[in-house]
Amino acid sequence: MPELRFTKMHGCGNDYVYISTFDQTINDHAELTKKLSDRRFGIGGDGVIFVCPSDIADAKMRIFNMDGSEAQMCGNGIRCVAKFLYDEGIARKEVLRIDTLSGVKEVHLHLDGGEVTGVTVDMGKAVLDPAKLPVLLDGSAVIDRPVEIGGKAYRITCVSMGNPHCVLFVEDPASLPLETIGPVFEHAPLFPERINTEFVRVIDRTHLEMRVWERGSGETLACGTGACATVVAAVENGFCPKGEPVTVSLRGGDLQITYTDECVLMQGPATTVFHGTCLVK
Repeated sequence: MPELRFTKMHGCGNDYVYISTFDQTINDHAELTKKLSDRRFGIGGDGVIFVCPSDIADAKMRIFNMDGSEAQMCGNGIRCVAKFLYDEGIARKEVLRIDTLSGVKEVHLHLDGGEVTGVTVDMGKAVLDPAKLPVLLDGSAVIDRPVEIGGKAYRITCVSMGNPHCVLFVEDPASLPLETIGPVFEHAPLFPERINTEFVRVIDRTHLEMRVWERGSGETLACGTGACATVVAAVENGFCPKGEPVTVSLRGGDLQITYTDECVLMQGPATTVFHGTCLVK
């Protein structure tokens, strides 16, 4: 029975198992992810991220949710991948290029005494076109659009950050029964490829509070792409300024997001929890 080396990491509590395929071979990524993600019978995590060789960047990241489905992008995950590459000596430089299913992202490491203390990611441009998310609504953008989901009326704003997000502004995210509401949004016919859903309270013009239901994983403590989509939605709805840093407070910590015409910048922590080996059946 072969041994597999892994590293457990998290970004604001959004935790994944990280596995390098630079020197290890994985045959069934989805099945392995379901086994390792189990918090009682496996290592435990919101999924598994595989750090792979790339012909066009310093590395490629493949993100698998705990249900075995593959995601295009993970904002907290890409920060941890950058720290992993630096710490493991695979790409020991302050600016990295990481290939994802939503394109190559440029990542800047913040170092103190040779230690990675934070990471800033250029997440690229936000996409508002509903056909590209996809969301089955007309028009060039879905901003504060009234819809009916699960037999109830909501107002939604939809944003793609390489993966699809539906943002709702509410009075008190902490009081919502996300275990009930989240699956209704995730599997709504309006979203043919399912959806990540953010429930957001505006604290002031540069501070938001957010809870997230991620497709394929359920509620997580943080979602980097979700925080980016939330700030884009807040700007487009007139709650926050464009071009200024906005703090997004998630259940696992804070991220700083800046939305400009050219890109969305995300700054936040990346933390190594432990290293280990596991037996793969």
